[in-house]
Amino acid sequence: MDENKQSGPRATSLPVNARLPINHCNLPAVILGSLTFQQHPVALVLDGVRELHDELFSSLQSLSKREERTVHFSDYMRSGFLLDHLDEAGFDAAQSRYKRDKADYLRILRGWMFDPDGKEAAVLKSWVESRFGLLPRNHRGPLGDYSTPDYLTYLSDRAKGLYNTNGLESQLDLLYTFCQHEVRQHYSKQTHLTLYRGINQIKEHEILQQSSKYEYILLLNNLNSFTDERERADEFGDYIMEAEIPLEKLLYFPGLLPGRLKGENEFMVIGGVYRVKVDIL
Repeated sequence: MDENKQSGPRATSLPVNARLPINHCNLPAVILGSLTFQQHPVALVLDGVRELHDELFSSLQSLSKREERTVHFSDYMRSGFLLDHLDEAGFDAAQSRYKRDKADYLRILRGWMFDPDGKEAAVLKSWVESRFGLLPRNHRGPLGDYSTPDYLTYLSDRAKGLYNTNGLESQLDLLYTFCQHEVRQHYSKQTHLTLYRGINQIKEHEILQQSSKYEYILLLNNLNSFTDERERADEFGDYIMEAEIPLEKLLYFPGLLPGRLKGENEFMVIGGVYRVKVDIL
């Protein structure tokens, strides 16, 4: 067996080099990133977000239509982070070296969907790292230790993406928490979604164990794109990865923000250890 592959119970655990010892969540990374969590998920709660924004989530409870909740959430984000009045938040266009004033949560989402290795993607991977304790595994290439060129590129992209922004990570905290609120409305009778991802070779992924010819235990990047359309997934590779994704691992699903992000049918999935099936087309 490949010396990099785990066997037995160890394959279900999140490797030490893929996690932080602390995070900003109700569960440590070693638990929420494990195979056991994929099989038996529980709610993930970011520290203090609901308490700080109790008015928002209390108001959402009284709105029965998703469109109304989306408008209310969007209005709350604009007012809470002064997205329409950035001068009041301290932004000075005359002194700004880089025009990053409009880098809000919507632009970050668009950036990820356009390029999952761009600076907006680095911001999202960094946010997952901070909030859930899951270290990124890939950004323009496999990430090694902190001294490798690829890791330094990731750090540079993250810095560029966060520079001169207005509470961007806090905006993402609210986006995740809102997504989880809507997940419970939209998928009320489910605990998991069967999602697909097109890949070129399984060897491009970190294989912890191969259970059978088509079944693997993988360590996924800390943030990943999936689709619920198998036919869509085959446009992106020669193989299709199929996984049962816990609802708690969704940062974004299609229709979460109707009218804000057009033409995308993408699920943004927080990573960790997953059991997957891989089929050749």
